[in-house]
Amino acid sequence: MSMVDDGTERGNEAVDEPGWEVDPDDESGAAVVAAVGRQIKTWREAAGLRASELGSMLGYGEDLIYKVEGGSRIPRPEFMDAVDVAVGAGGKLAAMKPDIAEVRYPKKIRELAKLEAQAVELLAYGNSTVPGLLQTAEYARALFTMRQPAYPQDEIERGVAARMARQSIFERSPAPTLGFVLEEVVLRRPLGGKMVLRRQLEHLLLIGEARNVTVQVMPTDREEHAGISGQIQVLKFKNGTVVGRSEGAFGGRPVWDPKQTRIIELRTGMIRAQALTPGESTAFIEQVLGET
Repeated sequence: MSMVDDGTERGNEAVDEPGWEVDPDDESGAAVVAAVGRQIKTWREAAGLRASELGSMLGYGEDLIYKVEGGSRIPRPEFMDAVDVAVGAGGKLAAMKPDIAEVRYPKKIRELAKLEAQAVELLAYGNSTVPGLLQTAEYARALFTMRQPAYPQDEIERGVAARMARQSIFERSPAPTLGFVLEEVVLRRPLGGKMVLRRQLEHLLLIGEARNVTVQVMPTDREEHAGISGQIQVLKFKNGTVVGRSEGAFGGRPVWDPKQTRIIELRTGMIRAQALTPGESTAFIEQVLGET
């Protein structure tokens, strides 16, 4: 996947907006962006404006207008608001912002977010970093920044935004049951710097106060560890179905078959039993925070 930030000066301080290129492999997302682009072009032409004129009104380059109308650039919410006013759409273009919001993130993230939004119970074990649902924006940005080959800045910000959007799961009502197990080393490794780690630890303590959330720590000195094979995630739904993924089982792919999900659930149960209790874990995180 490639996202490009052109940022090219166009004269009269008009610029090509830092935005997101459309993933050609995301057919459903590309279709939405193309439909929005056609609507913008239709309204622009009905208003008797050339692309260059609309660009000047909005403070963006002509090339950006053509890219958005052609469906190759995902417009930001503020662009949709501005173009709605400029062409006199009366809120009809601005009303398409939720559709754009759906496709601004990578397809696999959207699919994961949809599953998480439907789950009544979610269990996750992370062995190398804080699980995405628990990450602060600073911590997530540090992780994306240190990836190699290096990501373009716009792709980093897109990844951070997608990760933060998934955290709407904490605002759901009725609230799902959420359980997380983190390795002790994850709490001590200062990814992004000590201040980033401190704020991440404070965030874990805050989230752990919620009645529907449990955060547990797996101490490094454990002689038995059911999660040694890697990360695990289990999602349970209202209809009784379960989907699970474990790096150490079934090729690491998501599985729905009850015979397979039971194995992953068994492994997850063992991990939670071997970890510190939620109360012990809170005290442990507080101790690490005091030492950081």
